[in-house]
Amino acid sequence: MEMIIGGAFQGKEAWVKKRYPEICWRNGSEISREELFQAEGVLGFHEFIRSEMKAGRETEGLAGELIRKNPGILLVSDEIGYGVVPVDAFDRAYRERVGRICTELASFSKKVVRVVCGIGTVIKDA
Repeated sequence: MEMIIGGAFQGKEAWVKKRYPEICWRNGSEISREELFQAEGVLGFHEFIRSEMKAGRETEGLAGELIRKNPGILLVSDEIGYGVVPVDAFDRAYRERVGRICTELASFSKKVVRVVCGIGTVIKDA
């Protein structure tokens, strides 16, 4: 597993598509859980979590399930935990859930890259 993280509009998609042109990228807001477990790469993984939460589906064990079922996946996710804490209860829960899931996945990942201004910096390479 590899993760590419960074703020919104920081060039993550262009960065990964340039470095991994052979990957069939899926959009996190448009795939099902079953498709996630079969995907090579997911853009907007944070949006997958949002759609699962909006649909009322459990996300508590998502990281562990993804690690077991698709350990070779490449995940691209926005870092959404910075800035002002949302007033809306759902948005606060969503922000926390994305942070917890991505923290667990980053711990498992062989490589984690943070992209800022289109420049990728390796923050983990195990």
